[in-house]
Amino acid sequence: MVKINGKSLDIAGKTLAEYLETTDYDAKRIAVERNEEIIPKSQYGQTLLTDGDSVEIVSFVGGG
Repeated sequence: MVKINGKSLDIAGKTLAEYLETTDYDAKRIAVERNEEIIPKSQYGQTLLTDGDSVEIVSFVGGG
């Protein structure tokens, strides 16, 4: 199980990019932290989610 923003999901074995493709997140407007380390956008396709990972995804919202 991988914990995403506090919710446990059975997605171990997928890459971060594969998971994000199944969501409504705009990859251009998010930051992702896995196990307290920021993951660069260029690494989403190579970042394998493993059992026990803790992931936080933060969306940026513009305004004015």
